[in-house]
Amino acid sequence: MAAYRAALEERTREQVPLDWAMTQNNLGTALSTLGERESGTARLEEAVAAYRAALEEYTREQVPLQWATTQNNLGAALSTLGKRESGTARLEEAVADYRAALTELTREQVPLQWAATQNNLGLALFGLGERTSGTARLEEAVAAYRAALMELTRERVPLDWAATENNLGNALLALGKHESGTARLEEAVAAYRAALEERTRERVPLNWAMTQNSLGNALLALGERESGSGTARLEEAVAAYRAALQE
Repeated sequence: MAAYRAALEERTREQVPLDWAMTQNNLGTALSTLGERESGTARLEEAVAAYRAALEEYTREQVPLQWATTQNNLGAALSTLGKRESGTARLEEAVADYRAALTELTREQVPLQWAATQNNLGLALFGLGERTSGTARLEEAVAAYRAALMELTRERVPLDWAATENNLGNALLALGKHESGTARLEEAVAAYRAALEERTRERVPLNWAMTQNSLGNALLALGERESGSGTARLEEAVAAYRAALQE
């Protein structure tokens, strides 16, 4: 971080505008990484400022892919900020930035980047869906995750596929709690079970445990709605929670 700031003393906007913008973007990434590890929001606020500075020269017209990548980075910093704040403004900004990024990070040009941005968009929409009434944002989150899974396949990127399946499960579970039927909850269970095929205890023990816990939540919600048809779902929920507790 100190190195990037030192570089900016010589790499000025007036002399080398694109190099200046690149360094601002890199500074933003360093600050964002630090901000994710710290409890406060100061570093994340600085990251947002650095990305916004970069975008003054990284314009869509001049360097479309760099512009889109920086929009995606800005969205990620805002999304992390939004999770730490009680309102929805930062999450709304993150959604707007991810959608802007997707105008250039297309599936045809950069399929994996497109999919990663779709997943990021899903996370921001899910955060909004948990804080707002209605199910519109959650439905949009499900659509974004399903889009991401078109390219984040199990064969190509197994752990990213599993993480996105887990995220999809979270959105479906939240939707299922809003609805009276069981279809969404069944889909959530299927998504969590899919994720666990690659999120194994041996490979990623804490992620495995978190997904087992989420699976337990979905099975518990199903069991409560199927109270007249036995206790099988509740038994499965207990098994999933007990598995999670191993890690």
